Amino acid sequence: MKSNIQDTPLSKQLFGEGFIWGVSTAAVQIEGAWDVEGKGESIWDVFTAKKGKILNGHHHYTATDFYNRYQTDIDLIKQLNIPNFRFSIAWSRILPNGTGEVNQAGIGYYRKVIQYCLDNGIEPWITLYHWDLPQALEDKGGWTNREVISWFAEFVTVCANAFGDQVKHWMVMNEPAVFTGAGYFLGIHAPGRKGLKNFLPAIHHAIMCIAEGGRILRRLLPHVELGTTFSCSWVEPYTNKPRDIAAAKRVDALLNRLFIEPILGLGYPVDDFQTLKGLDKYIMPGDMEKIAFDFDFIGLQNYTREIVKYSFFTPYIHASLVKAEHRNVPVTSMKWEVYPESIYHILKKYNAYPQIKKIYLTESGAAFKDEVIDNQVVDPKRTEYLQRYLQQVLRAKNEGCKVEGYFIWTLTDNFEWAEGYHPRFGIIYVDFETQERIVKASGLWYAELLR
Repeated sequence: MKSNIQDTPLSKQLFGEGFIWGVSTAAVQIEGAWDVEGKGESIWDVFTAKKGKILNGHHHYTATDFYNRYQTDIDLIKQLNIPNFRFSIAWSRILPNGTGEVNQAGIGYYRKVIQYCLDNGIEPWITLYHWDLPQALEDKGGWTNREVISWFAEFVTVCANAFGDQVKHWMVMNEPAVFTGAGYFLGIHAPGRKGLKNFLPAIHHAIMCIAEGGRILRRLLPHVELGTTFSCSWVEPYTNKPRDIAAAKRVDALLNRLFIEPILGLGYPVDDFQTLKGLDKYIMPGDMEKIAFDFDFIGLQNYTREIVKYSFFTPYIHASLVKAEHRNVPVTSMKWEVYPESIYHILKKYNAYPQIKKIYLTESGAAFKDEVIDNQVVDPKRTEYLQRYLQQVLRAKNEGCKVEGYFIWTLTDNFEWAEGYHPRFGIIYVDFETQERIVKASGLWYAELLR
């Protein structure tokens, strides 16, 4: 199988009748309408306004105007034969101050979006938290404040009661390693905090919230399918030297094991990353039992691999990434290596956890430079990327991995966080001046695959 996997002609039948096909988005990246109909400020609304935080001074205040154009975009999803649509709920659109008074206009908006999906034969998959903490809660300490557990519980409860009659598939949280690492350690994402004193409590409180969110949903909506999602990159050492191998092990613990293992009841990977001993300060009696939760599925999000070498000068982890552009390998607009085998290795890695019942790939995709020529966007690199990664998914599935779904990131070009509008991930092109949509060749390929 391995030798000829890239020659395997793809068809959805090869993946089996029950395999889930979809496309993923996030509220901040597409909705716009950041201050309308009662919505409160989120940390991204505030962070984006700060000078120098977003590439080229871009902002998400309009984004792709999905708030007003949701019917157009859902019509396109239907046109492309995509049966499942993953999107997130903006916390501050539901609870403008993070807790307390519920914004009924926000509830009404998402009910309309969900119902329009259902009316068009598209199954909605809800992500509850995709990085947009209400600013009112950040002002109280955000993810570093243990009270965030009760704040989040309130948000989950309101959403379960508001949308539980419409939605069968729920994800508690999106990529906690990214929003805690980039937002509370490196400071390059909202809210822009730095250092271990912010990162360590944010890690523990986020994991507590994932498990608590799962318990609330299971109690209020016992018949739905529950999961949560994790970012993951295949990690390899730069050389076979013992210190490079040890550095790669530390990076793997940070990127791939830090959040999933506590959820599975295995505790924090402290033995392989000693800096995590600092978490002891924030762990209260009974916490280690509370952070475990038995989800119906785990969502994995993989784009690339990382090559790691020892670095004396990098604090805490003593490791550094060997950048893809320095390794003479193909890269995307994000300067991430195109390495299809990464998704195979990641599936094998997580499949080895016996506690995981089912895996969906809830994000997979690539940003490349796109051009409109004669009102068409031909993007062979993206199409090839999707084909080659899917072939590796099929390889893993044929070897017994419990992978049962694949969602492309993303539907439309959008606001890509600190990178602004520069990287285009969509299978639909967006002219951000006119909001015109053009289905790319990769989108037409996906539609044909799913026909």
